Amino acid sequence: MRHPSARPADGADALFGLDALDTGGAPPEGCGSAGHDGSAGRGPADRSLFRDSPAARRLLPVRTVYAEPASAASARGREILARFPDAEVIEVASHWGIPGLHGNEGNVERWVRVKGETLVLGERKTLTTRPNGRSADWIAPGASNGCAMACAYCYVPRRKGYANPVTVFTNIDGILAHLARHIGRQGRKPEPNQCDASAWVYDIGENGDCSVDALISDNTADLVRFFRGWPSAKASFATKFVNPDLLALDPRGRTRVRFSLMPAADSRLLDIRTSPVGDRIAAAADFLDAGYEVHFNLSPVVLRPGWEEAWAEVLRQLDDVLPDRVKRQAACEVIMLTHNRDLHEVNLGWHPRAEDVLWQPALQQGKRSENGALNVRYTQRVKAEAVQTLRGLVAAHAPWLRIRYAF
Repeated sequence: MRHPSARPADGADALFGLDALDTGGAPPEGCGSAGHDGSAGRGPADRSLFRDSPAARRLLPVRTVYAEPASAASARGREILARFPDAEVIEVASHWGIPGLHGNEGNVERWVRVKGETLVLGERKTLTTRPNGRSADWIAPGASNGCAMACAYCYVPRRKGYANPVTVFTNIDGILAHLARHIGRQGRKPEPNQCDASAWVYDIGENGDCSVDALISDNTADLVRFFRGWPSAKASFATKFVNPDLLALDPRGRTRVRFSLMPAADSRLLDIRTSPVGDRIAAAADFLDAGYEVHFNLSPVVLRPGWEEAWAEVLRQLDDVLPDRVKRQAACEVIMLTHNRDLHEVNLGWHPRAEDVLWQPALQQGKRSENGALNVRYTQRVKAEAVQTLRGLVAAHAPWLRIRYAF
């Protein structure tokens, strides 16, 4: 597999291409794994990792770390701070509501820079696992919140206020212990469902991207190693970033990676700082061979002139590029765009061109979310017709691709 390399961050294109570099092979003996008692496995100390490369440093040129005292003093916190020795560390009482960061309207003009140059360390205070039934059976308490990428439609920034850098939760041992108790209580899955035929599926990256998180800490590695010890459960996360370091984690079929895809032109406009869509598709076989289950998210489906042919091209590319061994186990989720009025206003301050396709009042209707935010989705008629069209495109161009659900 080839490593990603950074492109100039001009704000209008994906950040990462691919260079021809060696991945470093399988993990050495003694790298550790997480057991059922919730203890975190530690990564290998002596190996060449992509996260130490100049390309990764360009994605995360961290200059400022806001840290809760307990997080900074924890083992995981000390590991992270050692990775960014030149960063200014600012003590904060909480990872939420940081003065000068959250709620600072002036940060809109620095939307992308804040994501790369700022990092937050905190402890996840509330450990709950929620039922889901779509992407997974359960939503696990995530080990992070926020992202270094800057997708214009991302729902996570809606609650933070003008800035959305990565917050790493350093109490990973507590998160794993919680998951161990929850998985243990479930027992065996009584019957198949669309999430999985036999395993309880836990989404471990609801509010971030685990592939990017792995550039910062071993939280993702600990989670992958943890789930490989549970025959009744598996982890799942969606990603728009190809991180070759994940190939060395030996997931043993207990982690599902869902590569998010969209037409290349849409991605260049909307998926800021992500790996190009072609690279995500090309990586699928490598991840399968490394022991991951590999699915795809056709997400988000953005309706604009020519969208049908653009998606047909994505599906033809999947059919042409993917080897049979990937196709035989592949499935996908179809997720129509959901947008948000507040995020619309934020985007107008840093990337107004994105709103030309995301904000389409003639096609959309308001919907109040569970947390009180005013979201907008395509009207029921528009959405139903678009889902049916996309199902037809899949049947015509990638008939092997099972649609797990369309939302």
